[in-house]
Amino acid sequence: MKTIKKLIGAAAFSCLAPIASANSLSVCVFDVIGANGDVFNLMKDYALDAKTIGLDLELKPYTDEGVAVGDFNAGQCDAVAATDLRTRPFNRFTGSVSAVGALPTYDDLRTLLATLAQDRAAPLMKSGGYEVLGILPIGAGYLFTNDRTVDSAAELAGKRMATLDYQKDAIHMVNYVKATVVPSDITNFAGKFNNGSVDTAYAPAFAYEALELYKGLEPNGGVVNYTLSQLTVQIIVRDELVADETAQQARQIAWNMFPQTMDLIARQESAIPDSVWIQISTEDKEGYQEMFRQNRIQMRDGSSGAPTVYDSRMLALMANIRCTSNPGASECTAADRE
Repeated sequence: MKTIKKLIGAAAFSCLAPIASANSLSVCVFDVIGANGDVFNLMKDYALDAKTIGLDLELKPYTDEGVAVGDFNAGQCDAVAATDLRTRPFNRFTGSVSAVGALPTYDDLRTLLATLAQDRAAPLMKSGGYEVLGILPIGAGYLFTNDRTVDSAAELAGKRMATLDYQKDAIHMVNYVKATVVPSDITNFAGKFNNGSVDTAYAPAFAYEALELYKGLEPNGGVVNYTLSQLTVQIIVRDELVADETAQQARQIAWNMFPQTMDLIARQESAIPDSVWIQISTEDKEGYQEMFRQNRIQMRDGSSGAPTVYDSRMLALMANIRCTSNPGASECTAADRE
C-alpha cells in the first residue's frame, strides 16, 4: 500500500532533453484500419516526438492484433503497440487498466495516466524482461446491442455476446450474467454483430463508424451509455533495448499526448447520434458498479471459479482514485475494498 499511496501524489513532469545518439527500434503497430487508422496516426505523432529523445521508431502497421503480438514475440519487431487486452501478459499491472468498471470517468483515467507517468512509477513499468514505453487511451468500451430494451445486466441473460477468445475477464463476465459466449477476435467480431450472428458486442465508440457497427444496430438497437472499461494502446519494448532515462521520457511523451487523444475520442463519441445512445438509471448504474467490483475482486484473487487476471496493486490504485473523486460511494467504506 505504501507504493500505491506514493503513486497517488501530484504528477511530476520531467523535461524532454534531446539525446545525441539515436536508438533505432522497429515497432509492430496494431490498428484495425491499418496505416490510415487513428491509432497508427497517433503512433506517427509519438514517433516524431520520440526523435527528440534519441529514439528512431520504424512503425510497421498490422490489421491483425494477434499477428502483431506474435511477430513481436518472434523477434520480428523490437516493440509492439497493441491494446492492453493483448499486452497484459507482458505487464499485468498496466494490463489491468482495462479492468471491468474500474475507471468510470475520463477524469479518473486522466488521474491514473498522470500517476503512471511519474518517475516514481517507473519500476512498475518493467516486468519479465519487458517495459512499457507509453499508454495511449482509445476510449471507453461500450455495449452495442441489437435490442435497445437491454438496459440492465439481468436482461443480458441468454443473449449471444461476441467475446474475444483471449480476454479471460470478458468471458468470466459474460458467463456471470448468464449470456452466451460467442468466441470472436478483433478481426471478425464486427462482422458477426453486423450480420446478426450475435446480439451484442463490446467496443469503443470509434467502431460505430470505422467498423460500421451502426449496421448491426438497425433497426431497434443502441449503445448503452455506461463505461464498461477504459481501453488503451500500450507500447511494449524489450527492456534491454532502451535506457531507463529514455524509457521514462518516452512515457512522458505518451502522457503529453493525452489531450490530443481525448479530442479524438470526443469526436468519435459525438459521431454516434443522440438517438442511438441508451440511457440507464442511476439505480442500474449502481448495480453495475457493485457487480463489476465483486467480479474484479474475484479476478484479482482467482476466487469463485474466476481466472486470476488483475494485478492487486493496480486495482487498489484505481479504487483510491475512484474514492477520491467520489468519496460517498458505498465501495469506499466496504470491508472488502480492493
